[in-house]
Amino acid sequence: MRVIFASMASVGHTYPLIPLAVAMREAGHEVHFAVGEEMHRVLGKLGLRPFRPGFVFGEIYAEDIAPELERLLPDLVIGEWAVPEVVSEARRRGFSALWHGFGRMFPDNIGFVKPVGGRHVDICPPSLQDRAFLGEDRIPLRPVPFSPPGEVPVRTAGKLIYLTLGTAFGTRELLAEAVVGLGKLTDAQVVVAAPRVELTAVPPNVTVHPWLPQAEVLRYADVVVHHGGSGTMLGALAAGVPQVVLPQGADQFGNAAALVSAGAAVRPEAFSAGLIAESARLLLVDSSYREAAGQVAREIRHMPSPAVVADMLADVV
Repeated sequence: MRVIFASMASVGHTYPLIPLAVAMREAGHEVHFAVGEEMHRVLGKLGLRPFRPGFVFGEIYAEDIAPELERLLPDLVIGEWAVPEVVSEARRRGFSALWHGFGRMFPDNIGFVKPVGGRHVDICPPSLQDRAFLGEDRIPLRPVPFSPPGEVPVRTAGKLIYLTLGTAFGTRELLAEAVVGLGKLTDAQVVVAAPRVELTAVPPNVTVHPWLPQAEVLRYADVVVHHGGSGTMLGALAAGVPQVVLPQGADQFGNAAALVSAGAAVRPEAFSAGLIAESARLLLVDSSYREAAGQVAREIRHMPSPAVVADMLADVV
C-alpha cells in the first residue's frame, strides 16, 4: 500500500506516529509523512519520506493536503488528531482514512477540534483512556516510546530522577523551582532535559542537558517529574515508572488526573520546591506507586504491537 501519515510539526504530535509508520515501512508499504519541516530530519533518517504540504509549519489545512492527495493517490491516510482537516479532506476525496491518537482523548476547549467519525488508532491503555471514548471504533496500538538515539547520562547514584517539562509549556521559573526541590534529595541523581532553557548554579546532584534520548532515559529512571504531556506520560508508564505531574495546559490536567486516579502518580498541591521534593521522595519510598505503574506497564505490553497493527491495516482498508 501507499500510506500518508500526517501530524502537527512538534515532537509531542509527530513522535507517537513514528512506531506505526516505521512498522508499515518495514512491512513493505510505501510510507510518506506530511508535516512541517521541523520534523523532516528525524523522519528522513527513518526512511519515512517527509514532505511539507503547502506552506505548512504547524497545523495542516485542507488546502494544504488536497494537492498532495491527488499527487500521491494513497491507499490509506493516517491523520493525527491535531490535524483533523487532513482526515476530513481525504474522506471527501474518496480516500480511506484513519485517525491516530497521541494519548488520552483530549478535553474540549484546549485549542483542538475533536475528531469526529471513523476509526481511531488508539495508543492509550484502556484503563487510562476517557471512558466516553472507549468503543468499537478503536484500533488499540501499544505505545512505543520514540526518541532519536543519543548518550544516556552515566548513573552516579542508587536512585535516578528524570525531570522534563516538555517542549511547549514548561517555563524557566517552574523548571528552576523543580531543580531546587529535587536538589534537596541528595541521595538521588537528577537528570534534567531542558530544551531552550538555561539554568545556572544547579545543585551538585543535578545535571542539566539541552536534550536527552528520553525513551532510553525512562528505562533507567526511578521517578519521572514532568508536565503531564502524553508522550512522557505513556513512555514512563511503558517503563513502569511512577510520576510526579506538574500540569501546565492543554491535555495535561486530564492526564494528571488519570495518573493520580490509577495510583501511578502524585500531583503536588502547589508547584513549590518543597512540595515537588516531598512528592518525589514519596514515590521513592512508597512501593505502591511503582506497583500501580507496573500494572499499567503490563497492560501496555498486552496491547497489539506496531508490527501487528501494520499487518491488519490492509484488511481495515
